Amino acid sequence: MFITMHATMIEQTIVQNVSPDLDVHRSERDAVSLFKQYEATRDKRLRNRLVSMHMNLVRYLASKFAGRGEPYDDLVQVGTIGLINAVDRFEPQRGMKFSTYATPTIAGEIRRHFRDKAWSVRAPRRLQELNLAVSKAQESLTNRLGRSPTICEVAEMLGITEEETLQAIEAGGAYDAVSLDSKFGGDEDSSSYYVADSLGEDDIDISNLTQHAALTEAIDKLAPKDRTVITCRFFHDMSQAEIASLLNISQMHVSRLQKRALKTLQTLLKTTE
Repeated sequence: MFITMHATMIEQTIVQNVSPDLDVHRSERDAVSLFKQYEATRDKRLRNRLVSMHMNLVRYLASKFAGRGEPYDDLVQVGTIGLINAVDRFEPQRGMKFSTYATPTIAGEIRRHFRDKAWSVRAPRRLQELNLAVSKAQESLTNRLGRSPTICEVAEMLGITEEETLQAIEAGGAYDAVSLDSKFGGDEDSSSYYVADSLGEDDIDISNLTQHAALTEAIDKLAPKDRTVITCRFFHDMSQAEIASLLNISQMHVSRLQKRALKTLQTLLKTTE
C-alpha cells in the first residue's frame, strides 16, 4: 500500500538520522529540552529524535484500533504521520505534556485513515462523520428511552434536519458493500438467489428513444393520407383491406400509398442521421 511505503520511508529516515548514542527512553524533562531546541532551530535531526522517542505512543494507540479490518502495521505508519505533525506543532512553553498533546492528533490521523480507506464505497467525509454521529446518537437514545428512537428525535439531538439524518443513515450502506456473488437463502433453498440476479437488464426501449423520436417527427411530415396508412398499418395493426375500407379506396391503392410513404420515411430518416 502507498501509505505503508510512504510511512516506512519516513521511519527509515528517522532511524538513519538518529545518532547511535541517543537514548530513546529519555525522561519527559529531556524531551522538553529537545522540544525547546527544535522550536528554536527547526533542525530536522532533532525532530527525528523526538519522533523516535515517542514511537511507543503510536504503537499503543494503533493497538487500540487493531482488529477493525486494517493491518496493524498500516495503522502504525499512519499514526507516525500524526506524530510528526504533533512534533511540528507542539509548543513546550505552554506546560502541557507532549503525550497529552499528541494523543488526539495521532488518533485523529488513524480515524481519518479509516474514514478514507475502510469504506467500500467512498462517501463524502461530511456524511461519513455524520453517519458516525447518528449511530452514537441512536445508541444513546435507545439506552435512555428504552426503545429505538425516531428520525425526528435523532435529528433533534444532533441539531440537524431529518433529511440530513436520513442521508447519514443511508450513507452507512457504503461502508460494507455486498458482493454480486453473495447468495441469499440456504444452499438447498430453491428460492435462493445471487445479488447479481436482482440487477435489471438494459431497457431496449430506452436505447431506441432517439430513433423513435426521429421516426415520429418524420411521420408528421408525410402527406395526410400517407400518414393515415402508416399509422393504421403499423401502429394499429390493421390489414390493407381494413384500411381500404376505412379510406374508401382500393386495396391496391393502399399498397401504393404504403410503399410511397415508406420510401419517404426512409429518405427523411437518412437526413437526420
